[in-house]
Amino acid sequence: MEFLLNGQKRTYSGDPELPLLTYLREVEGITSPKDGCAPQAACGCCAVDLNGKAVLGCAIRMKKVANGQVTTTEGLGEYRREVFANAFVSKGGVQCGFCIPGIVMQSNALINKNPEPTRADVEKSLTPHLCRCTGYKKIVDAVIYAAEAIRNEEEIPLPTGNGRIGTRQPKYQAQKLVLGDHDYVDDIKLEGMLYGALKFSDHPRARVLRIDTSAAAALEGVERVLTADDVPGDRTIGLIKQDWPLMIAAGEITRYIGDVLVGVVAKSEAIARQAVGLIKVEYEVLEPLTDMFEALKAGAPLIHDYAAGNVLAKTVTSRGDLEKSMTEADFVAEGEFQTQWIEHGFMETEAGIAYPVDDGIEVLSQGQGVYDDRIQIAKLLGLPLANVRVIMVPNGGGFGGKEDLTVQGHVALMAFRLGVPVKVRLTRDESISMHPKRHPIWMRYQIGANKDGKLTFVRVRFVGDTGAYASVGMKVLERSAGHATGAYYFPVTDVEATAVYTNNIPCGAMRGFGVNQAAFGLESLIDEICEKGGFDRWQFRYDNALVDGDMTATGQIIEGGAGARETLLAIKDAFYAAKYAGLACGIKNTGVGNGVPDAASARITIAAPDKVIIDHGWTEMGQGVNTIATQVVANETGIDPAIIEVFIDTAAEQEAGMTTASRATSLVGNALIDACKELKTDLETKSLAELVGKQYRGEWVVTWTTKPGAMVEKVYTHYSYSYATQLVTLDEDGQVEKITAAHDAGKIFNPMLFEGQLEGSLHMGLGYAISEGMEMENGRPKTTRLRNMGILRAKEMPEIEIIGVEVPDPYGPYGAKGVGEIGLVPTAGAVANALYQFDGIRRTTLPMQLPKKQRHVIKK
Repeated sequence: MEFLLNGQKRTYSGDPELPLLTYLREVEGITSPKDGCAPQAACGCCAVDLNGKAVLGCAIRMKKVANGQVTTTEGLGEYRREVFANAFVSKGGVQCGFCIPGIVMQSNALINKNPEPTRADVEKSLTPHLCRCTGYKKIVDAVIYAAEAIRNEEEIPLPTGNGRIGTRQPKYQAQKLVLGDHDYVDDIKLEGMLYGALKFSDHPRARVLRIDTSAAAALEGVERVLTADDVPGDRTIGLIKQDWPLMIAAGEITRYIGDVLVGVVAKSEAIARQAVGLIKVEYEVLEPLTDMFEALKAGAPLIHDYAAGNVLAKTVTSRGDLEKSMTEADFVAEGEFQTQWIEHGFMETEAGIAYPVDDGIEVLSQGQGVYDDRIQIAKLLGLPLANVRVIMVPNGGGFGGKEDLTVQGHVALMAFRLGVPVKVRLTRDESISMHPKRHPIWMRYQIGANKDGKLTFVRVRFVGDTGAYASVGMKVLERSAGHATGAYYFPVTDVEATAVYTNNIPCGAMRGFGVNQAAFGLESLIDEICEKGGFDRWQFRYDNALVDGDMTATGQIIEGGAGARETLLAIKDAFYAAKYAGLACGIKNTGVGNGVPDAASARITIAAPDKVIIDHGWTEMGQGVNTIATQVVANETGIDPAIIEVFIDTAAEQEAGMTTASRATSLVGNALIDACKELKTDLETKSLAELVGKQYRGEWVVTWTTKPGAMVEKVYTHYSYSYATQLVTLDEDGQVEKITAAHDAGKIFNPMLFEGQLEGSLHMGLGYAISEGMEMENGRPKTTRLRNMGILRAKEMPEIEIIGVEVPDPYGPYGAKGVGEIGLVPTAGAVANALYQFDGIRRTTLPMQLPKKQRHVIKK
């Protein structure tokens, strides 16, 4: 058959059932259509134009292409490519970028049919598409802008900026993201590369009696079959606790369905996956332990053979006389709350490439911490750190879900054993089954207040299902405990948080990191105690909000930068003007803290008169850390940001920990400010041309935070906190009409990135409140379809207003605080309180049902 591809004639005589997406990526080498979920047809990342209509490449078979015209972003023509690229960058409509090429193709088809689309038209057209980063608002802005330019036959100029702090500096290298020209890991092909696939456990808990790989090894095209016996080093790894085996060996017991038993390397991915299907495993199936309360009982089967049983970790903190405070409280509110598992839903599934170099290995990673990747890979392979190099490839979203090692370890082992480049990638079904999720947390809260409207005590118990392996579960529950008092001062506290092992999918880091769970319970009771005491809901929060000199749940005294009251003032008028208004405040740490050093180093190299290189260790996953790094150097030195390039590579030895805890801006910012000190001095007397070859290093290290429960003179749990207040208003049908979010960022580096981070957070927070959830049954997800994870689409999002507040932080660069996580901390609580104002029903379980009349439909 014949067809046109980007205007060029093509003849195809292969499999008529081959997906168009596979043909484009594997045969033609066109990688602008991205594979986010194939063959689920749920994310829209693979959209291309077929005969004037946007279609999903993973769902269209080649037989449908006969005599047709296929167009990808490469075939749009230079004018439209520039219009779309510049529109999306100008409006901030791109973050990680993985979903955007498909959205561009959908938008192009819309504009061809409707040259003057409304916002509602654009939102409707985007129904096949998911974006986990942006909240869609700036995407719609970009499409409207592009449509106007195309309609008027005008150009959109290339966005530029001087990089100064506080300006809307365009996102670093964003044009490539818009058009699909950026290569994510799965877009990269190396000469002689082989492909790996993984055999996962068929049962969440079973003893592996025998693994028969003979049929797989005999399949033509298979190069090697690897099992646990092939790991040359220590096959048990982990970010904090070393409890996660790379592969389960015969004779051992699996702990969840994402455990890997075998890896197959073959000449193609299809052959590798076919071989995996031929592997036969004999099991002794055991009853999985899936209820965290059952896991806590004496005599429960042990997930790991630890003296603490199935308790991964327990955090306890208290102060004051609880019994006296409870007796003397004039008003008490209490309740039990339950939150759910949440799938991160990053658009790019996990992928890794590894290849041998001399006596070591190099890995292309999309992980959230290349230095942590390096440590674990070196341990697996029994190599010194110096022989392992990990290069960060900016990824298609993370949100905490790419902190743990997934395929990087397996692909490194494969390349190490075979001595050739190997790629491993997960399908969406495999990804959902393998990587850690947001913790479901049960909590019982009690809070008290006196007749003067002052909070007097909080007592809370958190129990979280951390699943089969530790990941960072102990730290998630530690954050729940550390933020149990929210953005308020409680003189008396009694807090306990327990992370529990089960045979469920592990739970670990996800945006909010245990704090949004606590905020849902606490903020619901703040409203309830206001009702009991007859207190004004806004005024009560303002009167009890943390101010400098107040103490957090951990006993840390806020010495500066407390911005909770300022965020409350920012939404005050809107709150009193709304009929059905839900209010919630939030606090979120910046930095890991709790006695763990927060450290960063950075290096600036003058590579040429017109090329300056920044090396740092933080993962770019859409949030804009590379843009922030560029802005800091430009702001400090006056160097044009257009000549600055950014790299993240362990070979540079600019060590950083995990890109987590909303700390990248403060750490890399302060490190680069330090690096710029000498550079600024040199630039006073020399030009860049005279400085070619010179390097400038900087660092910033926080070593003064204290461990929970440590006997210290002064508690410093975290070096910084950010604050927020969110207002959710409902319409007359009880549907979410608007979210107003006032957030204290200390200093807003880049208003466009600030707004984009918060709009994306609110999208995630609203989904958390009303629609999202990954249901588990007997140790398995009920579904691994991305479409069924409840992620909201563009047409389901309400109006959003972002209000920036700046109360400088004592330690942040230019006074900055973290933004990326706090955006969804108050949201579920605000939605719950709005719904109570509408129908008088107090909702205590997530996700919450909207009024039945239009359940899960958000009116505009």
